[in-house]
Amino acid sequence: MEAFENVNKKFGFGCMGLPMKGDKVDTEEFSKMVDTFIENGFNYFDTAHGYLGGLSETAIKECLTSRYPRDQYILTDKLTNFFFKKEEDIRPFFESQLEACGVDYFDYYLMHAQSADNFAFFKKCHAYETALELKKEGKIRHFGISFHDRADVLEQILKEYPQIEAVQIQFNYLDYEDPAVESRKCYEVCCKYGKPVIVMEPVKGGNLVKLPDEARAVFDKLHGGSPAGYAIRFAAGFDGIRMVLSGMSSLEQMEDNISYMKDFQPLSKEEQEAVQKVTEIFQSQNMIQCTACRYCTAGCPKHISIPDLFACMNAKKIFHDWNTDYYYNNVHTVNNGKASDCIKCGKCEKACPQHLPIRKLLEDVAEEFEKGNE
Repeated sequence: MEAFENVNKKFGFGCMGLPMKGDKVDTEEFSKMVDTFIENGFNYFDTAHGYLGGLSETAIKECLTSRYPRDQYILTDKLTNFFFKKEEDIRPFFESQLEACGVDYFDYYLMHAQSADNFAFFKKCHAYETALELKKEGKIRHFGISFHDRADVLEQILKEYPQIEAVQIQFNYLDYEDPAVESRKCYEVCCKYGKPVIVMEPVKGGNLVKLPDEARAVFDKLHGGSPAGYAIRFAAGFDGIRMVLSGMSSLEQMEDNISYMKDFQPLSKEEQEAVQKVTEIFQSQNMIQCTACRYCTAGCPKHISIPDLFACMNAKKIFHDWNTDYYYNNVHTVNNGKASDCIKCGKCEKACPQHLPIRKLLEDVAEEFEKGNE
């Protein structure tokens, strides 16, 4: 069976940032979103055990898999390095994911966040081989990877494991030519090896939705369409890109996404030119290119909420949001470390898919927000 034969349309529900009520998923809102998504002809859902600390998988069971027949949705889950230490850990973990999601098989199972280091660890634990065995047993329908590294590393993985059926990459107009992310080059490697592409981070963790005023004005001149719409349609317009994921946390966001993805049209020449102008504006702003994936926070010995502090820095520098001092001092550092608490152990930088110089950036954040506290 071809990898995307049963997938409807080009747009998927990324379940990393679901609607929340306090520290629990708002299952009433999530159920409404699931219903709206399926009613409009979409069927692809993407999760991982680490999303929302395990709550994403169980919310999918409550709001999707227990409410719809198995043939009405496509479900992707992932094997993440944080949850196994040796080969013998993988199968029990996988079975716990099936149970958490309330299914007998996953349509897609991805080796999560592959990079040079992660790939070496997965190989040592025979993770790819274990996943391929699970596929033979019918517990996985399609086997793939999600990827955060340079294009040459991706090529190495695809050469070693031609069984890979799909590749999930970070792809958006801001990262397209970015030398750290190499979106275009990674996309081209996928095309070279004939692998369908799944796009994550099409709006770059929300950075392409909350635009600087100058950038928003460029899109406003087009008279119609949302910033998210231009970003998602940019990604979906490339040959070989089979799926674009959006992490939606409200019905309003979902309805906006559906409005332009139900009957998808690629960007016009005028829209492409506007996207290029917005890219140039962003590049001139010197913003921290954090997508808030939060991989950096898991091992931080000082419990610094790094993405939140970077968001404060971006908001202050780019959007001139002067409430950020309040959020820095009274929200994000009350129960977590301050930027100046960093002991420069480097664990965060090893985990960062964007390859950001986090230790240096935290020095900049401390200089901006803590200079008056000395």
